[in-house]
Amino acid sequence: MKLAKYLEQKEQFEHQGFLLPQYDRDAVVRSTKEAPAWVHFGAGNIFRAFAAHLQQILLNQGLTDTGIIVAEGFDEQIIEKAYRPFHELSMYCMLKADGSVVSEVIGSVVESLIARPGTEDWARLVEIFEAPTLQMASCTITEKGYASSAPGTLMDGITQLLYARFKAGKAPLALVSMDNCSHNGEKFQNAVCAAAERGIAEGTYEPAFAEYIAEKVSFPWSMIDKITPRPDQAVVAMLEKAGFEDTEIIVTDKHTWTAPFVNAEQAEYLVIEDSFPNGRPPLEKAGVIFTDREHVNMTERMKVCTCLNPLHTALAIFGCLLGQKKICDEMQDEDLKAMVYKLGYVEGMPVVTDPGIMDPKQFIKDVLELRLPNPSCPIHRSVLLRILRRNSPSVSERRSNPTLHLMF
Repeated sequence: MKLAKYLEQKEQFEHQGFLLPQYDRDAVVRSTKEAPAWVHFGAGNIFRAFAAHLQQILLNQGLTDTGIIVAEGFDEQIIEKAYRPFHELSMYCMLKADGSVVSEVIGSVVESLIARPGTEDWARLVEIFEAPTLQMASCTITEKGYASSAPGTLMDGITQLLYARFKAGKAPLALVSMDNCSHNGEKFQNAVCAAAERGIAEGTYEPAFAEYIAEKVSFPWSMIDKITPRPDQAVVAMLEKAGFEDTEIIVTDKHTWTAPFVNAEQAEYLVIEDSFPNGRPPLEKAGVIFTDREHVNMTERMKVCTCLNPLHTALAIFGCLLGQKKICDEMQDEDLKAMVYKLGYVEGMPVVTDPGIMDPKQFIKDVLELRLPNPSCPIHRSVLLRILRRNSPSVSERRSNPTLHLMF
Protein backbone atom coordinates (compact mmCIF):
# COMPACT_ATOMS: atom_id res chain seq x y z
CA MET A 1 0.00 0.00 0.00
CA LYS A 2 1.23 3.46 -0.95
CA LEU A 3 0.02 6.93 -0.02
CA ALA A 4 -0.54 8.12 -3.56
CA LYS A 5 -2.73 5.09 -4.25
CA TYR A 6 -4.92 5.19 -1.15
CA LEU A 7 -8.09 5.62 -3.21
CA GLU A 8 -7.26 2.68 -5.47
CA GLN A 9 -6.26 0.58 -2.46
CA LYS A 10 -9.02 1.78 -0.15
CA GLU A 11 -10.17 -1.71 0.87
CA GLN A 12 -6.63 -2.78 1.73
CA PHE A 13 -6.03 0.34 3.85
CA GLU A 14 -9.32 -0.11 5.69
CA HIS A 15 -8.71 -3.81 6.20
CA GLN A 16 -5.47 -2.97 8.01
CA GLY A 17 -7.26 -0.44 10.21
CA PHE A 18 -5.97 2.76 8.58
CA LEU A 19 -8.31 5.74 8.67
CA LEU A 20 -8.82 7.56 5.36
CA PRO A 21 -10.04 11.04 4.34
CA GLN A 22 -13.83 11.14 4.33
CA TYR A 23 -14.12 13.83 1.66
CA ASP A 24 -13.50 14.36 -2.04
CA ARG A 25 -9.88 15.46 -1.96
CA ASP A 26 -9.83 16.49 -5.63
CA ALA A 27 -12.73 18.85 -4.92
CA VAL A 28 -10.86 20.24 -1.89
CA VAL A 29 -7.77 20.84 -4.03
CA ARG A 30 -9.87 22.77 -6.56
CA SER A 31 -11.63 24.81 -3.90
CA THR A 32 -8.33 25.72 -2.25
CA LYS A 33 -6.80 26.74 -5.56
CA GLU A 34 -9.75 29.03 -6.29
CA ALA A 35 -10.24 30.47 -2.80
CA PRO A 36 -7.32 29.80 -0.42
CA ALA A 37 -8.14 30.36 3.24
CA TRP A 38 -5.14 29.02 5.18
CA VAL A 39 -1.43 29.06 4.34
CA HIS A 40 1.11 27.70 6.79
CA PHE A 41 4.87 28.30 6.99
CA GLY A 42 6.95 25.45 8.42
CA ALA A 43 6.45 22.00 6.91
CA GLY A 44 7.85 20.03 9.83
CA ASN A 45 6.39 17.16 11.81
CA ILE A 46 4.41 19.24 14.32
CA PHE A 47 2.49 20.83 11.45
CA ARG A 48 1.48 17.50 9.93
CA ALA A 49 0.67 15.86 13.27
CA PHE A 50 -1.36 18.76 14.62
CA ALA A 51 -2.51 21.60 12.37
CA ALA A 52 -3.03 19.41 9.30
CA HIS A 53 -4.92 16.86 11.39
CA LEU A 54 -7.17 19.58 12.82
CA GLN A 55 -8.12 20.64 9.30
CA GLN A 56 -8.71 17.02 8.34
CA ILE A 57 -11.25 16.76 11.18
CA LEU A 58 -13.12 19.79 9.80
CA LEU A 59 -13.05 18.41 6.26
CA ASN A 60 -14.31 15.02 7.44
CA GLN A 61 -17.23 16.74 9.18
CA GLY A 62 -18.06 18.93 6.18
CA LEU A 63 -17.29 22.10 8.17
CA THR A 64 -14.93 23.47 5.53
CA ASP A 65 -14.26 22.81 1.87
CA THR A 66 -10.66 24.02 1.61
CA GLY A 67 -7.36 22.55 2.73
CA ILE A 68 -4.04 24.01 3.85
CA ILE A 69 -1.22 25.24 1.62
CA VAL A 70 2.14 24.65 3.28
CA ALA A 71 5.32 26.59 2.57
CA GLU A 72 8.85 25.90 3.78
CA GLY A 73 11.50 28.61 4.01
CA PHE A 74 14.31 26.89 5.89
CA ASP A 75 14.78 23.37 4.53
CA GLU A 76 13.60 23.01 0.94
CA GLN A 77 14.32 19.29 0.89
CA ILE A 78 11.36 18.68 3.20
CA ILE A 79 9.10 19.77 0.35
CA GLU A 80 11.13 18.01 -2.33
CA LYS A 81 11.48 14.69 -0.52
CA ALA A 82 8.63 14.33 1.97
CA TYR A 83 5.72 16.18 0.35
CA ARG A 84 5.73 16.31 -3.44
CA PRO A 85 6.62 12.66 -4.13
CA PHE A 86 3.51 11.71 -2.09
CA HIS A 87 1.12 14.34 -3.50
CA GLU A 88 1.25 16.18 -0.15
CA LEU A 89 -0.31 13.17 1.59
CA SER A 90 1.13 11.81 4.83
CA MET A 91 0.46 9.05 7.34
CA TYR A 92 -0.22 10.28 10.88
CA CYS A 93 0.50 7.67 13.58
CA MET A 94 -1.05 8.62 16.91
CA LEU A 95 0.85 6.79 19.66
CA LYS A 96 -1.58 6.23 22.53
CA ALA A 97 -0.62 5.68 26.15
CA ASP A 98 -2.13 2.17 26.21
CA GLY A 99 0.34 1.06 23.55
CA SER A 100 -2.11 1.14 20.65
CA VAL A 101 -1.56 3.16 17.48
CA VAL A 102 -4.16 4.94 15.38
CA SER A 103 -2.90 5.54 11.85
CA GLU A 104 -4.60 7.95 9.47
CA VAL A 105 -3.89 9.17 5.94
CA ILE A 106 -3.89 12.97 6.10
CA GLY A 107 -5.12 14.66 2.93
CA SER A 108 -5.82 18.18 4.17
CA VAL A 109 -2.53 19.55 2.86
CA VAL A 110 -3.21 20.16 -0.82
CA GLU A 111 -0.22 22.17 -2.02
CA SER A 112 3.41 22.49 -0.94
CA LEU A 113 5.65 25.41 -1.84
CA ILE A 114 9.24 26.52 -1.32
CA ALA A 115 9.27 30.01 0.16
CA ARG A 116 12.15 31.45 -1.86
CA PRO A 117 11.72 34.80 -3.65
CA GLY A 118 12.22 34.80 -7.39
CA THR A 119 10.79 31.32 -7.99
CA GLU A 120 7.51 30.04 -9.42
CA ASP A 121 6.57 28.90 -5.93
CA TRP A 122 7.06 32.44 -4.66
CA ALA A 123 4.83 33.80 -7.42
CA ARG A 124 2.18 31.33 -6.26
CA LEU A 125 2.59 32.57 -2.66
CA VAL A 126 2.07 36.14 -3.86
CA GLU A 127 -1.10 35.00 -5.61
CA ILE A 128 -2.30 33.33 -2.40
CA PHE A 129 -1.64 36.45 -0.31
CA GLU A 130 -3.44 38.61 -2.85
CA ALA A 131 -6.57 36.46 -2.54
CA PRO A 132 -9.23 38.24 -0.43
CA THR A 133 -10.42 34.84 0.82
CA LEU A 134 -7.18 34.20 2.73
CA GLN A 135 -7.99 34.23 6.45
CA MET A 136 -4.73 33.32 8.13
CA ALA A 137 -1.07 32.63 7.61
CA SER A 138 0.27 30.50 10.45
CA CYS A 139 3.78 29.42 11.41
CA THR A 140 5.64 26.61 13.15
CA ILE A 141 9.21 27.74 12.53
CA THR A 142 10.65 27.58 16.10
CA GLU A 143 11.37 30.68 18.17
CA LYS A 144 14.56 31.35 16.19
CA GLY A 145 12.45 32.02 13.10
CA TYR A 146 11.23 35.32 14.57
CA ALA A 147 14.63 36.48 15.81
CA SER A 148 15.55 38.41 12.67
CA SER A 149 13.68 40.29 9.98
CA ALA A 150 16.78 41.11 7.95
CA PRO A 151 16.65 40.79 4.15
CA GLY A 152 16.60 37.14 3.14
CA THR A 153 14.89 35.90 6.30
CA LEU A 154 11.44 34.33 6.35
CA MET A 155 10.09 37.25 8.39
CA ASP A 156 11.23 39.62 5.65
CA GLY A 157 9.66 37.34 3.05
CA ILE A 158 6.30 37.20 4.85
CA THR A 159 6.39 40.99 5.07
CA GLN A 160 6.90 41.15 1.29
CA LEU A 161 3.90 38.88 0.82
CA LEU A 162 1.87 41.01 3.19
CA TYR A 163 2.79 44.09 1.15
CA ALA A 164 1.50 42.33 -1.97
CA ARG A 165 -1.81 41.85 -0.11
CA PHE A 166 -1.81 45.52 0.84
CA LYS A 167 -1.30 46.54 -2.80
CA ALA A 168 -3.99 44.12 -4.00
CA GLY A 169 -6.80 45.66 -1.98
CA LYS A 170 -5.81 45.86 1.70
CA ALA A 171 -7.81 42.81 2.76
CA PRO A 172 -7.41 41.97 6.46
CA LEU A 173 -5.43 38.95 7.65
CA ALA A 174 -4.38 37.09 10.79
CA LEU A 175 -0.70 36.13 11.14
CA VAL A 176 -0.71 33.31 13.69
CA SER A 177 2.35 31.90 15.41
CA MET A 178 1.75 28.32 16.56
CA ASP A 179 5.26 27.96 17.92
CA ASN A 180 5.96 26.75 21.44
CA CYS A 181 7.27 29.98 22.95
CA SER A 182 5.79 32.59 25.25
CA HIS A 183 4.24 35.70 23.68
CA ASN A 184 4.69 34.17 20.23
CA GLY A 185 2.26 36.58 18.59
CA GLU A 186 4.22 39.52 19.94
CA LYS A 187 7.44 38.08 18.52
CA PHE A 188 5.77 37.63 15.13
CA GLN A 189 4.40 41.18 15.20
CA ASN A 190 7.71 42.75 16.19
CA ALA A 191 9.54 40.97 13.38
CA VAL A 192 7.03 41.91 10.68
CA CYS A 193 6.79 45.52 11.88
CA ALA A 194 10.58 45.84 11.90
CA ALA A 195 10.78 44.57 8.32
CA ALA A 196 7.98 46.91 7.26
CA GLU A 197 9.58 49.93 8.94
CA ARG A 198 12.89 49.20 7.24
CA GLY A 199 11.18 48.88 3.86
CA ILE A 200 9.32 52.15 4.39
CA ALA A 201 12.52 53.93 5.40
CA GLU A 202 14.26 52.59 2.28
CA GLY A 203 11.39 53.60 0.03
CA THR A 204 10.46 50.02 -0.88
CA TYR A 205 7.06 50.19 0.82
CA GLU A 206 4.52 53.01 0.97
CA PRO A 207 4.14 54.70 4.37
CA ALA A 208 0.48 53.64 4.43
CA PHE A 209 1.66 50.02 4.71
CA ALA A 210 2.37 50.61 8.41
CA GLU A 211 -1.21 51.82 8.94
CA TYR A 212 -2.54 48.74 7.16
CA ILE A 213 -0.59 46.44 9.47
CA ALA A 214 -1.75 48.34 12.56
CA GLU A 215 -5.41 48.43 11.55
CA LYS A 216 -6.08 45.30 9.50
CA VAL A 217 -3.49 42.67 10.44
CA SER A 218 -3.73 40.75 13.71
CA PHE A 219 -1.06 38.72 15.48
CA PRO A 220 -2.95 36.35 17.79
CA TRP A 221 -1.03 34.81 20.69
CA SER A 222 -1.26 31.07 21.15
CA MET A 223 -0.24 28.23 23.46
CA ILE A 224 0.58 24.93 21.78
CA ASP A 225 1.66 21.64 23.31
CA LYS A 226 2.18 18.30 21.59
CA ILE A 227 5.20 15.99 21.61
CA THR A 228 6.15 15.01 18.06
CA PRO A 229 9.41 13.03 18.07
CA ARG A 230 11.33 12.44 14.88
CA PRO A 231 10.33 9.38 12.83
CA ASP A 232 10.77 6.20 14.85
CA GLN A 233 12.01 2.81 13.63
CA ALA A 234 9.42 1.02 15.74
CA VAL A 235 6.72 2.88 13.84
CA VAL A 236 8.40 1.92 10.57
CA ALA A 237 8.25 -1.75 11.60
CA MET A 238 4.59 -1.46 12.56
CA LEU A 239 3.64 0.20 9.27
CA GLU A 240 5.62 -2.25 7.16
CA LYS A 241 4.03 -5.19 8.96
CA ALA A 242 0.64 -3.80 7.94
CA GLY A 243 1.76 -3.60 4.32
CA PHE A 244 2.39 0.14 4.14
CA GLU A 245 5.36 0.86 1.85
CA ASP A 246 6.12 4.58 2.22
CA THR A 247 8.28 4.31 5.32
CA GLU A 248 11.68 5.69 4.33
CA ILE A 249 13.13 7.92 7.05
CA ILE A 250 14.62 10.98 5.36
CA VAL A 251 17.49 13.03 6.78
CA THR A 252 18.03 16.22 4.79
CA ASP A 253 21.31 18.01 4.20
CA LYS A 254 20.29 20.40 6.99
CA HIS A 255 19.82 17.43 9.34
CA THR A 256 16.03 17.60 9.42
CA TRP A 257 14.50 14.22 10.21
CA THR A 258 11.28 13.61 8.30
CA ALA A 259 9.40 10.87 6.49
CA PRO A 260 6.16 10.23 4.57
CA PHE A 261 4.72 9.46 8.00
CA VAL A 262 4.75 11.33 11.30
CA ASN A 263 4.48 9.83 14.78
CA ALA A 264 3.25 11.78 17.79
CA GLU A 265 1.61 11.44 21.18
CA GLN A 266 -2.17 11.52 21.51
CA ALA A 267 -2.34 14.49 23.90
CA GLU A 268 -2.49 17.90 22.27
CA TYR A 269 -3.42 21.41 23.35
CA LEU A 270 -3.88 24.54 21.27
CA VAL A 271 -5.22 27.78 22.74
CA ILE A 272 -5.45 30.78 20.40
CA GLU A 273 -6.39 34.41 20.92
CA ASP A 274 -9.61 34.89 18.96
CA SER A 275 -8.49 37.79 16.78
CA PHE A 276 -9.17 37.00 13.13
CA PRO A 277 -10.22 40.12 11.16
CA ASN A 278 -11.04 38.16 7.99
CA GLY A 279 -12.76 35.18 9.66
CA ARG A 280 -11.29 31.78 10.47
CA PRO A 281 -11.94 28.04 10.17
CA PRO A 282 -14.20 26.66 12.95
CA LEU A 283 -11.26 24.97 14.64
CA GLU A 284 -13.08 24.90 17.97
CA LYS A 285 -15.01 21.99 16.44
CA ALA A 286 -11.69 20.11 16.32
CA GLY A 287 -10.70 20.87 19.91
CA VAL A 288 -8.92 24.24 19.67
CA ILE A 289 -9.75 26.67 22.48
CA PHE A 290 -10.32 30.28 21.42
CA THR A 291 -10.11 32.96 24.09
CA ASP A 292 -8.61 36.39 24.77
CA ARG A 293 -4.93 37.26 25.02
CA GLU A 294 -4.87 37.33 28.82
CA HIS A 295 -6.13 33.76 29.07
CA VAL A 296 -3.71 32.52 26.40
CA ASN A 297 -0.88 33.99 28.49
CA MET A 298 -2.27 32.46 31.68
CA THR A 299 -2.44 29.03 30.02
CA GLU A 300 1.15 29.39 28.88
CA ARG A 301 2.26 30.27 32.40
CA MET A 302 0.33 27.30 33.80
CA LYS A 303 2.14 24.95 31.43
CA VAL A 304 5.65 26.40 31.47
CA CYS A 305 5.92 27.41 35.13
CA THR A 306 4.06 24.60 36.89
CA CYS A 307 2.30 21.79 35.06
CA LEU A 308 4.71 20.57 32.38
CA ASN A 309 8.20 22.02 32.06
CA PRO A 310 9.25 21.60 35.73
CA LEU A 311 8.07 17.97 35.69
CA HIS A 312 9.82 17.17 32.42
CA THR A 313 12.99 18.90 33.51
CA ALA A 314 13.20 17.25 36.92
CA LEU A 315 12.78 13.81 35.35
CA ALA A 316 15.35 14.53 32.65
CA ILE A 317 17.99 15.82 35.08
CA PHE A 318 17.65 13.24 37.83
CA GLY A 319 17.03 10.43 35.36
CA CYS A 320 20.29 11.37 33.67
CA LEU A 321 22.13 11.18 37.00
CA LEU A 322 20.65 7.71 37.57
CA GLY A 323 21.64 6.51 34.12
CA GLN A 324 18.15 6.37 32.62
CA LYS A 325 17.79 6.93 28.88
CA LYS A 326 14.08 7.53 28.33
CA ILE A 327 11.40 9.50 30.15
CA CYS A 328 8.99 6.54 30.07
CA ASP A 329 11.61 4.36 31.78
CA GLU A 330 12.15 7.03 34.43
CA MET A 331 8.45 6.87 35.26
CA GLN A 332 8.96 3.20 36.20
CA ASP A 333 11.41 4.24 38.93
CA GLU A 334 9.36 4.58 42.13
CA ASP A 335 11.56 7.31 43.59
CA LEU A 336 11.52 9.43 40.43
CA LYS A 337 7.80 8.88 40.06
CA ALA A 338 7.15 9.94 43.67
CA MET A 339 9.33 13.01 43.19
CA VAL A 340 7.52 14.23 40.08
CA TYR A 341 4.08 13.54 41.58
CA LYS A 342 5.01 15.62 44.62
CA LEU A 343 6.48 18.35 42.43
CA GLY A 344 3.22 18.57 40.49
CA TYR A 345 0.49 18.08 43.04
CA VAL A 346 2.05 19.16 46.35
CA GLU A 347 4.45 21.92 45.33
CA GLY A 348 2.90 23.04 42.05
CA MET A 349 -0.83 23.31 42.71
CA PRO A 350 -0.62 25.93 45.50
CA VAL A 351 1.17 28.38 43.17
CA VAL A 352 -0.26 27.44 39.76
CA THR A 353 -1.75 30.05 37.44
CA ASP A 354 -5.30 28.82 36.83
CA PRO A 355 -6.44 30.13 33.43
CA GLY A 356 -10.03 29.06 33.99
CA ILE A 357 -10.34 27.64 30.48
CA MET A 358 -8.22 24.59 31.30
CA ASP A 359 -8.06 22.66 34.58
CA PRO A 360 -4.48 22.57 35.93
CA LYS A 361 -5.14 19.39 37.93
CA GLN A 362 -6.45 17.59 34.85
CA PHE A 363 -3.51 18.86 32.82
CA ILE A 364 -1.03 17.46 35.38
CA LYS A 365 -3.00 14.22 35.59
CA ASP A 366 -2.70 13.79 31.81
CA VAL A 367 1.03 14.58 31.96
CA LEU A 368 1.74 12.10 34.76
CA GLU A 369 -0.58 9.28 33.72
CA LEU A 370 -0.78 9.49 29.93
CA ARG A 371 2.15 11.43 28.57
CA LEU A 372 5.33 10.82 30.56
CA PRO A 373 4.83 7.03 30.97
CA ASN A 374 3.82 6.50 27.32
CA PRO A 375 6.07 3.66 26.04
CA SER A 376 4.80 4.19 22.50
CA CYS A 377 6.18 7.73 22.45
CA PRO A 378 9.62 7.21 24.02
CA ILE A 379 11.24 10.60 24.49
CA HIS A 380 14.99 10.42 25.07
CA ARG A 381 15.84 12.65 28.03
CA SER A 382 18.71 14.41 26.16
CA VAL A 383 16.31 15.42 23.38
CA LEU A 384 13.82 16.66 25.97
CA LEU A 385 16.44 18.80 27.65
CA ARG A 386 17.23 20.48 24.32
CA ILE A 387 13.53 21.10 23.68
CA LEU A 388 13.00 22.53 27.15
CA ARG A 389 16.01 24.82 26.92
CA ARG A 390 14.83 26.12 23.55
CA ASN A 391 11.34 26.80 24.95
CA SER A 392 12.34 27.70 28.49
CA PRO A 393 10.67 30.47 30.52
CA SER A 394 11.79 34.03 30.00
CA VAL A 395 14.55 35.56 32.10
CA SER A 396 12.00 37.58 34.09
CA GLU A 397 9.92 34.45 34.81
CA ARG A 398 13.01 32.60 35.99
CA ARG A 399 14.14 35.45 38.25
CA SER A 400 10.72 35.56 39.91
CA ASN A 401 10.67 31.80 40.51
CA PRO A 402 13.72 30.31 42.29
CA THR A 403 12.79 26.76 41.26
CA LEU A 404 12.75 27.69 37.58
CA HIS A 405 16.00 29.63 37.99
CA LEU A 406 17.75 26.49 39.25
CA MET A 407 16.27 24.32 36.49
CA PHE A 408 17.20 26.54 33.58
